[in-house]
Amino acid sequence: MPILRILLLLALGAAGPALAETLSTDTGNPAAAADRPHRGSTMTQVESQYGAPTNRHAAVGTPPITRWDYPQFSVYFENDRVLHAVLAKSVPAG
Repeated sequence: MPILRILLLLALGAAGPALAETLSTDTGNPAAAADRPHRGSTMTQVESQYGAPTNRHAAVGTPPITRWDYPQFSVYFENDRVLHAVLAKSVPAG
């Protein structure tokens, strides 16, 4: 029985190391990432700091999720609090 256990462990170890991929969420521009609303901010705070959004989308679902669009980012609110602020996709020059 101990020999079978040793052979099994050797066989599993001989299969090679486990491989994994790393997902990078780096935006490439830390300054731009820092200049957007933070989670938990209110709609009033966002509007006073960044001005009126270029577009306001109506609330959807329960709890209500609202999106405000600015040229550099979009802000997603749950009720009146920031959930996420997402940088706008940049269009490559060309």
